[in-house]
Amino acid sequence: MSKALLIIDVQTDILNVPGAKRPAVKERFDQVRGRIGGLVRDARDQKLPIIFVQHDGDPGHRLETGTPGWEICSDLGRTQDDIVVRKTACDSFYETDLQSVLSGRGIRHLVVAGLMTQYCVDTTCRRAISLGYDVTLVADAHTTADTEKFTVEQIVEHHNALLDGFDAGKAVIRVRPASAVEMRADA
Repeated sequence: MSKALLIIDVQTDILNVPGAKRPAVKERFDQVRGRIGGLVRDARDQKLPIIFVQHDGDPGHRLETGTPGWEICSDLGRTQDDIVVRKTACDSFYETDLQSVLSGRGIRHLVVAGLMTQYCVDTTCRRAISLGYDVTLVADAHTTADTEKFTVEQIVEHHNALLDGFDAGKAVIRVRPASAVEMRADA
């Protein structure tokens, strides 16, 4: 198979940060999870691999390994057949088995969704194309929290614009809304 769905850090307490207090941040998180659930169903219908990336936080971290906040959100439709890659850095490839998982399955194209936009989503997308993978970043299926300077809406809009067309050699990032994402292996 040449394509896989990669879902980054959609964990119970991922937004347990100061910038998540505005109701719109929580509403967006709920909407993003709903879109990711739809992508999971579409990928499953097309028999595409589904890879969940799970951040392992240190003791005391909001995503401390093994705590309830560390768990992948239960409403995404994850099954025992899905792949879980655990990480400790923003880059989903850094000191993980993600690249070997992808190469072992002949995957060359990643459909990316998840959290947090300006950290793990951005870093993983950039690293993926530097490794030669094409990326479709699902424009309305990634999110984050507000920062002191920017709202979640501004951050997501900025990264969607910044990453669309970003390339390394022949590999490129394309940003598309969930409604325009083709989950077929050959699309």
